[in-house]
Amino acid sequence: MKFVRAFARPALAIAALTASSAALADSITFDSGNVGTSYTLNYNGFSDGTTINGLTGSTTFTLTGISGNDYTFDYSVANTSSAPVTGSRISSFAFNTDPAIASASSTGAFSYTTLNSNYPNGIGTVDVCFKDAQTGSCAGGGSGGLTLGQSGTGSFTLSFSQPVSELTLSDFYVRYQSISGVPGISSASGSGTLTSTSTSSGGTPVPEPGMLGLMATGLIAMGLVRRRRRAPSLSFQAA
Repeated sequence: MKFVRAFARPALAIAALTASSAALADSITFDSGNVGTSYTLNYNGFSDGTTINGLTGSTTFTLTGISGNDYTFDYSVANTSSAPVTGSRISSFAFNTDPAIASASSTGAFSYTTLNSNYPNGIGTVDVCFKDAQTGSCAGGGSGGLTLGQSGTGSFTLSFSQPVSELTLSDFYVRYQSISGVPGISSASGSGTLTSTSTSSGGTPVPEPGMLGLMATGLIAMGLVRRRRRAPSLSFQAA
């Protein structure tokens, strides 16, 4: 019983640390050493706080250069939705920046930008969104975007009021419209989680939080078993 309690305490501590670190998975920090590195995020759609099965997407952002006050990225966005969703289109993607940007520009599939606008489904104000249509907000509009199975590419530039040595992007979202196959829902938002990074030398998967916890628990168990085996055995003889 003592062994079980001794094992449980560090295991619970590791689990707590793992749970708290999971929230950091959707935050990416860039500097000059990250030029050429790509970051892929997967998105799960939701509406009114409820996850919508089958409503998914992905984005990949590649830092291509830092010059003066500007950070430039290539992007790729894909609508990976599947059954029971029979139709949807991704009309924008968005994120927050630290420090705050002064302006943004974009080319390609999402060539319009808006700063400091509301994103629907309780998300609130986002620092910048990239859209398929020239609308007044990040909430949507127009009839374009990426339908099921489609992907789109382009580039965007984030400009700051002064040179920035380190940039953090966080709180990644996409906007879904024209949803069909899900009763009562025609639009939704999706929240992104970092799933992998890659450079010219290959990819580096981001471990799932649950896998990290299992690995940590296994290492603790191995250490405690070895320690228990090394402990000297004591024998007592009657006087």
